[in-house]
Amino acid sequence: MKVAMLSSPMLFQTQGGLQIQILESVSALQQRGVDAQLINPNVQHLTEFDVIHVFSVINGNQRIAEHAKAFGLPVVTSPLIRSHWNRSLGAKARLLERAVGRLTRWSIKTEYREIDSCLQHSDILIALGETEKASIVDAFLIEPEKIRVVPNGIPDRFFCADPTAARVCLRSDEGFVLNIASINPHKNQLTLARATARAKRRLVLAGECLLSEQSYLEQILAFPHVTYVGKLRYDDPLLPSLYAAADVFCLPSQSEVMPLATLESLAAGTPVVTTRHHCMNLSGMRDFIEEVEPNNEMAILDSIELISNRDIDHMDCQTSVKRYSWNSVAQMLHEAYTEALDLGNSSQSTPLGE
Repeated sequence: MKVAMLSSPMLFQTQGGLQIQILESVSALQQRGVDAQLINPNVQHLTEFDVIHVFSVINGNQRIAEHAKAFGLPVVTSPLIRSHWNRSLGAKARLLERAVGRLTRWSIKTEYREIDSCLQHSDILIALGETEKASIVDAFLIEPEKIRVVPNGIPDRFFCADPTAARVCLRSDEGFVLNIASINPHKNQLTLARATARAKRRLVLAGECLLSEQSYLEQILAFPHVTYVGKLRYDDPLLPSLYAAADVFCLPSQSEVMPLATLESLAAGTPVVTTRHHCMNLSGMRDFIEEVEPNNEMAILDSIELISNRDIDHMDCQTSVKRYSWNSVAQMLHEAYTEALDLGNSSQSTPLGE
């Protein structure tokens, strides 16, 4: 089975959770004997593959699904729909789509229309959790039978993380609050810096900072309790070590789908404070995670203090996410591809949209 993995053309110009999800999925599938490839559609044709897997339904990716169906190929899509898409917002978006269509004689499409096109042209949809599945059903009126829930995985190295390298890097054995994410207002590190300043807790940041966000980083680093270790490669041994050395991992983003960093922290035995605006299934993890409103500094600080003072067994923390392996992810994806192939064999190609 040959599977083409695609997303928006500029995706791999930066590093983040989606990029890691795609690369880890490709690696795990290849280990199972599936010929999964991250392809370049400028030089490789979709018809060279048996199944097309689209990651993310925004940034024009609906055209990938539309072309694949026009060629008669089965399409599997990982939508990555955020939790703010609910029944009410979906109804408003459809109303706006009709209004824009009538005003422009249907020459302009809204983002809702583009997302919906990608969802409709997909044979199987892969949601990261039940919350994302509910958003897809409620906001976009997709049949739930079309959706499979496949969470992200965690590499084994996070389960055996050792704090030594982090302590050497930071030149301290003292605990700290950790945030690993791209540096930008959506990830909300400035609010976290303000919150931790109230308790004089050391805050350690790691993640890519684009030139356009440099002034935002400078505001954060104006706080004397903040340390920024820079961008880390995903295979850098310092990454799991930082998780293991931290007292708490905090991710107060404005919204997330299923953040890998949260799972990685728990795998390293470190509890988490995270935004309440996410699509994760927290069953089995609730003793080790506190959810907060991302713009409430006091709530963030209170949650950090609460979970820091909780008597947490690090082995229990790790056990809560032991089921999330990339091998099991690959198995579920392989099953979805096989199902999509079966569905594709019984359907006809669809005309390419305008």
